[in-house]
Amino acid sequence: MTPPRVQVTVLNRQRRHPVDRAGLGELAAEVLGALECDADEAAICLVSDRRMRQMNRDFRAKDRTTDVLSFPCDETLPEGERHLGDIVISVEQAARQARAGLEHELKVLTIHGLLHLMGHDHETDDGAMMRLQKRLVRRFAPAAS
Repeated sequence: MTPPRVQVTVLNRQRRHPVDRAGLGELAAEVLGALECDADEAAICLVSDRRMRQMNRDFRAKDRTTDVLSFPCDETLPEGERHLGDIVISVEQAARQARAGLEHELKVLTIHGLLHLMGHDHETDDGAMMRLQKRLVRRFAPAAS
């Protein structure tokens, strides 16, 4: 039986680059469905470098920007729904490192963040997360030719 579709909220808190919030939310819901995630909801927040640097400093003690941070939650809300967690993406950093365009890079970072929310850790898993990420990117976010 397929788990119910995860509701993904995408907030855009930066103004420098236009983004397809609906497209990112749809991508995230599809990926979570493929991963058989049984959470009810998750969130993605798109931010500036300044905000990302502050968050990276506050939560990881690293005083520099980064591309994506994940905050797993896995708690049941009062309404009985399960919140998987939150992903924060620096759109400015994504734009700088994008090789196949900003839209593609945001999709890759979304998939990366979702895998972290699902409990994967590329720093300790001997490459398993990155192999899974590559498969998911090929399936859900292939780079334009």
